[in-house]
Amino acid sequence: MKRLILCLGLLWAVMASAQERQYIWPSTAVMPDYQKHQIAEMTDRVKEPGFNPQENCIAFLDWYEAPEHPNGGCMILISGGSYKNCCDIEPVKLWRKTFTELGFQCVNFVYRTPRPEGLPIYQSAWEDGQRAVRLVRSQATRRGFDPERIGTVSMSAGSHLALMLATSSLTRAYAPIDKLDSIPCHTNWAIVHAPAYVTTDGETGTRALRAGYGTDVGLSSVFRFDKNTCPMVLLHGGKDPYTPFGSTLVYRQLRRMGVPAEVHLYPDKGHVVIGLDRAVEFMRQMGFIGKPEAEVPLMDRYASDDARASYKKEALWPEGKMPDVREAQCEPYLEWHFPKELKTKAIQIIYSGGGYHNNDPGSFEVVPARRYLNEKGMTVVTMKYRTPRPEGLSKHTTAWEDLQRAIRVVRSQAAAYGLDPDRIGIMGSSAGGHLTLMGATSSLHQSYLPIDELDKLSCKVQWGVAIYPAYALTDGANGHNSGGGNADDAILVPEFSFDLNTAPLLMVHGDADKYASMASVKVWEKQCAMGVQSEVHTLATRPHCFQKSASPGTGSYTYLDRIWEFLTAKGFNK
Repeated sequence: MKRLILCLGLLWAVMASAQERQYIWPSTAVMPDYQKHQIAEMTDRVKEPGFNPQENCIAFLDWYEAPEHPNGGCMILISGGSYKNCCDIEPVKLWRKTFTELGFQCVNFVYRTPRPEGLPIYQSAWEDGQRAVRLVRSQATRRGFDPERIGTVSMSAGSHLALMLATSSLTRAYAPIDKLDSIPCHTNWAIVHAPAYVTTDGETGTRALRAGYGTDVGLSSVFRFDKNTCPMVLLHGGKDPYTPFGSTLVYRQLRRMGVPAEVHLYPDKGHVVIGLDRAVEFMRQMGFIGKPEAEVPLMDRYASDDARASYKKEALWPEGKMPDVREAQCEPYLEWHFPKELKTKAIQIIYSGGGYHNNDPGSFEVVPARRYLNEKGMTVVTMKYRTPRPEGLSKHTTAWEDLQRAIRVVRSQAAAYGLDPDRIGIMGSSAGGHLTLMGATSSLHQSYLPIDELDKLSCKVQWGVAIYPAYALTDGANGHNSGGGNADDAILVPEFSFDLNTAPLLMVHGDADKYASMASVKVWEKQCAMGVQSEVHTLATRPHCFQKSASPGTGSYTYLDRIWEFLTAKGFNK
């Protein structure tokens, strides 16, 4: 008897959770690489009584109800499951709810699993995926969305598949079978949670054997990165055994191609769906949800010192004791800003950028963050460090001396104010971000000879916040990055010691920053290799000083919340 299994699933043609089910292939007779051990269904339905594998072997789309306020876009939802099953039941529910409410037509894509025999682990899923995108695009007019506004949201193996669809649509996964296969199969954006099997030490379907880094580990060659490669946001936990280095390598390649992208890396998180709010902000910034709202100046949003109870200013150095004095430089000082209601014993030191030519504690890089943290009940110390650049010394030398002294001054006085001398963080932007990297990675490196008893105190900090740090890579150590920091030979500058006291960092960087966002990513990669769990957020299309004026609902607008979330996740603000 000729084997021709139609697998139409007639009993489940109209699903309680979806308006309509569409099968991707007409029959198993034309479905490429049919293998009878494979099925296509979410794991919750597989477990139902009476499930018949032979009637459920063709990949399908489950179309959900149309949004109440459509925005003209469509989201394809793709579960993970190691290419062994489609198991992300709750994430699919979350994605459906989130994106339907945002006005997207949502459709769940279920591909064949378990892994095919004698073929790459992704092959049948990739075939199903290209066919699925073609079918979705063919439905655009009927369902009321733009055929060039189709995106994916995915997890794990589903994210590996989404990357295949996003980067390799000009490579045919299967031979055409009908007119549908003349329709393009590229996607227009991708939200990629915790992609698995992306690095060469795990591309055959295992956890990353070398944690995704090493001289013999790179980006898997299955991703072609063709001219149709779409913008994407990559979201990954720092302790994922399927390695967040896969996301940083993909991000680097997208930057090399000039494709707008974001990467969000979360400390101490494993193989989980995380950061969906950041993905929505990415879509809003890119205009995928609709035209972004008008930008609002940051200083207008934080115009009041109402949350500050008291203020104190003091000199940083005793008279006549300041090292490496240069007459052309300004006098350094500290300012204490105490909150009306103290809710944490932690202390945040903040200072601005300015290319090491100048710096201003009253600038947009300092004042909003200071007021934000005062509102949260945290004490803030702002610092004016010496600028312009000192003659005859490296550009950062006197600023680094000032920072080490400032940390010691703050530590020496903390207890008197009811604060914790061992919960001190530093924060700076641009050149101040470079200075933060110095303070966080090199506290065992003495920047000046001791001048008094205070200098016996440690200048170790517990955390650092580096906002668009400049001068961190060798292709831009003294100016704009000539290569964008994307080349393998653009490495971290030697002044960062990465000593045994290296503190965890939060770094936020514009993807279009002339002081390349790869600076933040490469610092994160170095710390991850050391076992230090830090956090990174890059922001698509955003330049240097991304926050000075920003559109509501984007990452540039909400960036201060990343600071509080980081401190909360690490337990620093208790």
